[in-house]
Amino acid sequence: MIEDLGFEAVYVTGAGIANMLLGAPDVGLTTMTEVRDTVAAIAEAVAIPIIVDADTGYGNAVNVVRTARALERAGAAGIQIEDQVFPKKCGHFAGKDVIATQEMVQKIRAAVDARHDQSLQIIARTDAYAVEGLERALERAHAYVAAGADATFVEAPTTLSELARIPQELNVPQVANIVFGGKTPDPGREKLAELGFSAVLYANAALQAALKASYDVLAVLKREGSLQSVADRLAGFEERQRVVAKGEWDAREVRYRV
Repeated sequence: MIEDLGFEAVYVTGAGIANMLLGAPDVGLTTMTEVRDTVAAIAEAVAIPIIVDADTGYGNAVNVVRTARALERAGAAGIQIEDQVFPKKCGHFAGKDVIATQEMVQKIRAAVDARHDQSLQIIARTDAYAVEGLERALERAHAYVAAGADATFVEAPTTLSELARIPQELNVPQVANIVFGGKTPDPGREKLAELGFSAVLYANAALQAALKASYDVLAVLKREGSLQSVADRLAGFEERQRVVAKGEWDAREVRYRV
């Protein structure tokens, strides 16, 4: 759907995989192989670039080598690694902690060294704002850029003025993370571009929309025993097949028919 609507890239969210694959919260329960397999499936379905949330890299710097190589082979165009202590938590949860700056620097160096395609983007995320404040978060981001990160991502600032400082002080592309109901204000895509952000993640917007719509429709089905009154809330059968490119598979069936 993201590709169909004309977005430039798709973001594979760690929270989304935890929520929808495991039915679990974003508290570090997913494994690298679960994320890799999800990325590979998405890469088969879309042609636009895929940015992958690789959490903490699933271990130390040596683990990051395997993570970066596995996700690159699976189809990632960008890999985001964060400086939380493992097991990590959602960036908008309380109770986070971060590793030492130098440990994260080594993880970034490992990811940079591990990639085969130099265009694979290594995105360094810092969650230090909630633990150490904005100044320390910016200091960490500078260190991550020096280590070779192609872009940085300062997670969960809480004011527009703080958002504005981030791209002003860092000389690589910046990622803004807009979580509906989260801690960071949403000034809109145009304003974020004006402030200097290169990419905006609307993290889990599709998940949250699907969750609410599914609950609403299923509640009616349970109460009324029919979908008739919510028919306008459902994609038609043909639309459902179009989105998953059934026509292309039908054409293959015809082409290879014996």
